[in-house]
Amino acid sequence: MTDTSAAPVPAPTDGDHEYVLVLNSGSSSIKFQVLDPRADGTEPPYISGLVEKIGEDRGHIRITTPDQAMEDNRPILGHSVGLERAFGMMSLLGVGPSDLNVVAVGHRVVHGGETFSGPVLIDRDVIRRIKDLVPLAPLHNPANIDGIENARSLLPDVPHVAVFDTGFFHTLPPAAARYAIDRKVAEDNHIRRYGFHGTSHEYVSQQVAGLLDRDPADVRQITLHLGNGASAAAIDGGRAVDTSMGLTPLAGLVMGTRSGDIDPGIIFHLHRSSGMSSEDIDTMLNRDSGLKGLSGVNDFRQLQELIDAGDEDAILAYDIYVHQLRRYLGSYMLILGGVDAITFTAGVGENHAGIRRDTLARLEGFGVEIDDARNEDPEAEGPRMISTDDSRVKVFVVPTNEELAIARYALDLADGGEG
Repeated sequence: MTDTSAAPVPAPTDGDHEYVLVLNSGSSSIKFQVLDPRADGTEPPYISGLVEKIGEDRGHIRITTPDQAMEDNRPILGHSVGLERAFGMMSLLGVGPSDLNVVAVGHRVVHGGETFSGPVLIDRDVIRRIKDLVPLAPLHNPANIDGIENARSLLPDVPHVAVFDTGFFHTLPPAAARYAIDRKVAEDNHIRRYGFHGTSHEYVSQQVAGLLDRDPADVRQITLHLGNGASAAAIDGGRAVDTSMGLTPLAGLVMGTRSGDIDPGIIFHLHRSSGMSSEDIDTMLNRDSGLKGLSGVNDFRQLQELIDAGDEDAILAYDIYVHQLRRYLGSYMLILGGVDAITFTAGVGENHAGIRRDTLARLEGFGVEIDDARNEDPEAEGPRMISTDDSRVKVFVVPTNEELAIARYALDLADGGEG
């Protein structure tokens, strides 16, 4: 165990300073933060934690506060072991759950299906219903359930709240949510467009309404969450009316390793012509496609290095990525009947000026005018406008903060709110 801290810094323990633990449990990792849900989003979390390589020969836990850090590289047999050890490390640093006024735990859950339209307080029945949704998210929901059950056993006296990636998109109208397949097959198998990254899209869209100094009910906007996973959303009056991801996070935009939209006939063609199994095709489309399939890399920084070196595959991958973004942007402008704001968020959206510039190129006739200096300012941070002052459609870069959004939901429900 490596301790890179100074002496433990006493944690604020006054009764008025409330913290929320936000937990994101994956198949072989746990990410978490302890933060003040009443913060404005500009301050870093009080504690950041990462438990990774669970079940491998060599595990890794890192706990970070503004003044301290501690790491542990011993094997981690399971999620419960990793989380318990992480809490122990926090206690050694003087910031364990018992040292802080932790009033709630917020859990990110990927798929809420048609069952959950918003955040809920977790009890045994909620856990059972999340387990019933595992067929819709077999790679994600089981890990989310592990995180919930382990955290509840370690912190049994604190309210736990589930916040669903799909919740924001329960407002999709039937024309956007339904697929044109046999109605009974769709109903029996719960097939519809669910959408993902909902917490991010909702958080960012609320920030944009504030930047415009307008009521969210009066704003038509398009939000572009561009990270290794990527999705677009059309939001009218604070309610989602369309989104690019579908039954699963595979649909829509080109992503780091996911294909995004393809002709579904490709799947049957691959099975017939190459003998690929459904599992082989699933793996290819989710893990070996997108930017990685086109260029060999899925990290946008590496892609840019290849582009700068003149790599033709990388240049084509970039062009396909931008082309698909523009297709969705244009269609959402039509669906909304006009747009007041376009916003870029997440790792690529927040940091890649070229993507923003090329996605919005030649849209002056649609009221979009980019200010190149604002867009390319290397010192710019935080929420900011990158369009000209005269642009009819305002364009923003807004850093997403899903953890803060989850913390606020958790505090609201812990205080007796309805989510």
